This record gives sequence, C-alpha cells and structure tokens, in this order.
Amino acid sequence: MEFEVRKKGKYKGAEKFIIKIKEIQEEAKAALEKVQEEMKKYADKKRTEVDKYKVGDLVILSTKDLKYQMARRRMEKLTERFIESYRIKKIISLNAVELELPSTVKIHSVINISRIQRYIRQVEGKKKEQPAPVIIKREKE
Repeated sequence: MEFEVRKKGKYKGAEKFIIKIKEIQEEAKAALEKVQEEMKKYADKKRTEVDKYKVGDLVILSTKDLKYQMARRRMEKLTERFIESYRIKKIISLNAVELELPSTVKIHSVINISRIQRYIRQVEGKKKEQPAPVIIKREKE
C-alpha cells in the first residue's frame, strides 16, 4: 500500500498559510525567549547564595512549621523563632539535610534548608541572662 505524495505548488493558498503560521511561531518563540530572560533577571536579583552545610555542623530549627509541637505555648507571637541546636546527620541534597533529632521532637528528620540556620555560639561574657521577675505590691483601693 503506497501513498501519493502531494505535489508542491498545487495549493497556493495552503503554502501561504503554512509560511504565515511558521512566521507567527518564530515571532512567538522570540517573544517567549525575551520574556524568559527578563523573568530570570528579576528572579536572580532576589536569589542569595545557599549556605554549604557539612555533616556534623550545628544548626537551629525554625518553629514556623512546628505549630502542633508549640501548642502548649500561650502566645504564638512570643515563642522563639528558632529552637535548639541540632547536628546534621546526613546531606540528602542541596536543599535537604537529615538532622539528629531527639525523640521528643515529633517531626521527620529530613528538613529543607529554608527551615534551618547555622548555629552561632554566643561570645563569652555576652550570654543572655533572664531578668529577675518584677514584683508589684498590691495596695488596697
């Protein structure tokens, strides 16, 4: 079974239509490439260099996604933004690390790097000290 090949020049209108469609496709492709470059330029302005973590580094964990864990706290706005320092157990990818979490923290041990920050020890003599509670003597009105 063989098919007949259409001869060129038989349908002039169709050839013009095909040429017009190809030109439109090329213009659209050029416009999309230009917009893509502009979008990349503006997206790269906001991008920052990612911290390179190593196994054994100490990091602090964000409490942003730990609402259930932090439920016993009274005021959400007064809770710590980051909790404790945990050691990196394994690097999964550029965006994820596995932490050595205690059994009391009931979350998955693989964490996205957007939820951790490098732990920086406080300088000697500059430790935060809890202020003494203020006691107010009540007077009769």
